[in-house]
Amino acid sequence: MILVIMGVSGSGKTTIATGLARKLGWQYQEGDALHPPANVEKMKSGQPLSDADRLPWLHRIAAKIDEWRAQGVSGVVTCSALKRSYRDIIVGNRPEVVLVYPRGSKEPIAKRMAARHGHFMPASLLDSQFAILEEPSPDENAIVVDIAKTPDEIVEEIARRLQQRSAV
Repeated sequence: MILVIMGVSGSGKTTIATGLARKLGWQYQEGDALHPPANVEKMKSGQPLSDADRLPWLHRIAAKIDEWRAQGVSGVVTCSALKRSYRDIIVGNRPEVVLVYPRGSKEPIAKRMAARHGHFMPASLLDSQFAILEEPSPDENAIVVDIAKTPDEIVEEIARRLQQRSAV
């Protein structure tokens, strides 16, 4: 199984993903590390990425997922995956890939972003992320969690829900 932790910047993707990978003993990939340098520079300068900018990055994430699939290992990868069309690239016809969506409103996420230091994504781009966000539809079978909970509670809830899915 491979989990894609999706959502806007500041929603806790990395914290949740690293917690899940540690708890489950799975591989971990920070999706931001797969961005081409030009994307990082563009975001650092306060410019939102276009669909064309995101395409090579999404294909790198899909390649990492396919690498894990070929190796027969489970993993957790972060990716904003804000639009359904982006998720179609990274999830596509990969039945072992599960979306996890930490959902929260703009205000608490903006506070989180303002409090963090050293991240290339400026808080000024949060509006653009919410503007294009397409929450997962029911047919995507995403695990949706509330970011108001603590990271440990979120990790436990996701692990419990994964266990329920595999018992079915």
